[in-house]
Amino acid sequence: MSLAYAEVIGDPIAQSKSPAIHNFWLEKAGIDAEYRLCHVRPAELADYLAERRSDPDWRGCNVTMPHKQAVMPLLYSIDETARRIGAVNTIYPAFDRLLAGTNTDAAGFLEPLRDDLAKAHYFRMARIIGTGGAARAIITALADAGLVLVVAARDPDKARALLDELDPGGEHHVAPLDHFAQRTDFEFDDREGCLDLVVNATSLGMVGQPELALEFSHVPPGSICYDIVTAPLATPFLTEAAKRGFRTIDGLNMLIGQAAVAFERFFGVPAPREAGDVDLRRILTA
Repeated sequence: MSLAYAEVIGDPIAQSKSPAIHNFWLEKAGIDAEYRLCHVRPAELADYLAERRSDPDWRGCNVTMPHKQAVMPLLYSIDETARRIGAVNTIYPAFDRLLAGTNTDAAGFLEPLRDDLAKAHYFRMARIIGTGGAARAIITALADAGLVLVVAARDPDKARALLDELDPGGEHHVAPLDHFAQRTDFEFDDREGCLDLVVNATSLGMVGQPELALEFSHVPPGSICYDIVTAPLATPFLTEAAKRGFRTIDGLNMLIGQAAVAFERFFGVPAPREAGDVDLRRILTA
């Protein structure tokens, strides 16, 4: 008897946490299906998609590096979110099993901020550190949510080009990366009624990488500090933010949130989640 399945593709792929997430939900939901790893090299990408399209048991795949851009010309349709971000991280068979692509990273990033964004604010601002692939999704998501953005990068010209591409009508700002590493004597105004985010959208602070150099005098009172790094979860940035009394959001929030959107696309039912994803987080951090 055949078994429905979805999978994650990439090169390399062994490090992916996606099978642990999706198989946990499949078991919890009582769905007779599985989620697999599949090592696909760049030269194999077109053949992989052609083979899977003809497999009636295949429900789709998540896409990780280095394929997120390379898959785009191989798909029949790509939704507006993925087009704006410039990357596809989820592929699924649509009508007549034609392959469609989307990007769930923006929705996954915003998920732990949903209650905050539902409130009215006098002003919304996010300081985003980084201009890589994850930053593209985060910039798109936050611009659409009505935040003024300050993007810090080693190359401010790249940051400006990114903002002009992703939200050309927005009144956003750029800064050199080392700007936030230097102490400032700027006195923030009353932030009551404002929403302030500080987001690390880089690999800085990850195991084996340098720490994020951030001077907390740049962080407005009441800010939410958000780090997309997943190893370790308690990055130096988040650890220091928590010590200073800031609310923190770790990288598993975005990882689990984007997976939940893909799960429903693949298997036709919402991911069977619990408040705080306690059991799943325990598995992912074991």
